[in-house]
Amino acid sequence: MKTKEQIMEFMRKQKTAFVASVDEDGFPNLKAMFTPRKIEGNCFYFTTNTSSMRAQQFLKNPKASIYFYQRGRFKYEGIMLIGTMEVLQDEAIKREIWRSGDIIYYKQGVTDPDYCVLKFTAIKGRHYSDLKTESFYMEDLENQKV
Repeated sequence: MKTKEQIMEFMRKQKTAFVASVDEDGFPNLKAMFTPRKIEGNCFYFTTNTSSMRAQQFLKNPKASIYFYQRGRFKYEGIMLIGTMEVLQDEAIKREIWRSGDIIYYKQGVTDPDYCVLKFTAIKGRHYSDLKTESFYMEDLENQKV
């Protein structure tokens, strides 16, 4: 089993994250997004539009999943995390996550009401590599002896 540091390092290296929400009919909805702007403990912070379908789904049902993968010529590795997603409008976190290029998407800047932060809190996950799959709880990774 990989350590939490190895799992986090793998996820930080990826350029794309897939984020899944649940729609009003209970079906999963998957979307590719830029990688998290911030990772702190078991929390992953993304940016999106407040008016987006995804943000609206998370407001109604916080169940979520995120997935990172790397495909090489002879090796495929993926990590799926399951947890909950919050839609944050707090100005402090919005400022912390903001990047100057975001003005392209949010014309009013960091205070644009259509700019929000998605905070994903991971509970458990699955890691796939070298034809093996392992399930884990984030809490167990925290308590690992390295």
